[in-house]
Amino acid sequence: MVERVYLAKPRGFCAGVVMAIQTVERASEEADGDLVVYHQIVHNETVVHRLEKERGVRFVEDLDELKNADNRPRTIVFSAHGVAPEVRRKAAELGLVQIDATCPLVTKVHSEARRYAALGYTILLIGDSADHQEVKGTLGEAPENTILVAVHTQVGKDPRLADPRTVQVPDPEKVLVLTQTTLSVDDTDATVAILKRRFPKLITPARSDLCYATKNRQDAVRRLAPKVDLFLVLSSRHSSNGMRLFELAEKLTRARRIDAPEDLREDWFTGVKSVGITSAASTPEDLVAGTLAWLKKRWPGLVVVEEGEWERIRFRKPRPRKPEEVLAELG
Repeated sequence: MVERVYLAKPRGFCAGVVMAIQTVERASEEADGDLVVYHQIVHNETVVHRLEKERGVRFVEDLDELKNADNRPRTIVFSAHGVAPEVRRKAAELGLVQIDATCPLVTKVHSEARRYAALGYTILLIGDSADHQEVKGTLGEAPENTILVAVHTQVGKDPRLADPRTVQVPDPEKVLVLTQTTLSVDDTDATVAILKRRFPKLITPARSDLCYATKNRQDAVRRLAPKVDLFLVLSSRHSSNGMRLFELAEKLTRARRIDAPEDLREDWFTGVKSVGITSAASTPEDLVAGTLAWLKKRWPGLVVVEEGEWERIRFRKPRPRKPEEVLAELG
């Protein structure tokens, strides 16, 4: 019988996700349905499906889909994960007005890649997959200078990512490490430590590349895990920060990942007295509310406890940019 539920704070939407979703909503109103988004705006199927159904937004994975389209849109929004310069160039050549909803924390990593590549450094970019949109975007800023490196616990899962223990660089005196922003804090720190031992002059950014929201959500799980018999993590399988959150919960206690309340099963709760609930930075809060309602329906007397603090960070909305402006900047 479930007696107590702990709701982690913070959980759910981070500032970057809020900015990205609101950007698409505003753009869809102004474009009057004539809008396309490059890649999923955030990695959550519920969010994407709602924007498709309620706002008439079209999502594409390849700009070539728009080349000969009779209904080519006037405006494109780039997802929160960031895109490579070649994507911006191609969109400009197609005559599309661009709205860049890249999270500012990802933009920071892009800026560091450009800066150090111009100085002749080799960039070791730590990521969880060469296919992740954020990794592709950062790699695209300086492809000739960048080597993809696996998190030390994930070596071999993607053969395109080098082993931090054996990766080779042209000049060990000029090496910079950057990271995907949504990785495990512990695993990333350990991977950077491995690289530092191999390359003593390794440069690390003055401010960690790891997203504050990723770290805060992982810290909240660490605080609550000793108190619960089962942790529920609401996250899409495609969400990097959500899957790292689930993996952390699994290390600390019993855990289940669900996309939505419909995935819950009563047999999971046999012998369970206390449940923790958290959600990825791209998971809508109404899915958490639905999960709590599911539990309350079965155990009406359960006590709900919220622990932690909400984040208060906000990001400014991006402005539309005309094709000629983008091309002039890219040179």
